[in-house]
Amino acid sequence: MAVTQRVICASADLAEGGTGVRFEVQRHGRSEAAFVVRFDGAPRAYLNRCAHVPVELDWQPGVFFDADGLYLICATHGAMYDPQNGTCAGGPCRGQGLHPVPVREADGRIFLEE
Repeated sequence: MAVTQRVICASADLAEGGTGVRFEVQRHGRSEAAFVVRFDGAPRAYLNRCAHVPVELDWQPGVFFDADGLYLICATHGAMYDPQNGTCAGGPCRGQGLHPVPVREADGRIFLEE
């Protein structure tokens, strides 16, 4: 099966530890919310769903990081996730992590790989 690519945003839209970009992915035959942020120089993308209770993480569109830009945080429950790999870093996520979404960066753009 061939991998298809879809442009999510321009690379310049993602600042290190800054605002993310929301987008939709198809999963199990339905559309689901996802997001991409930049951390440690690379784009990191996940389904926009807290592992504790399935609500979207951002309290305002695109705001996923804590105040220090070190962790992704659920605005509803305070669950914290390592932006590098989506693993639970504290709070009520109890060891459950975020679901990664495959993306790549090339030619000044961020692509979703479906």
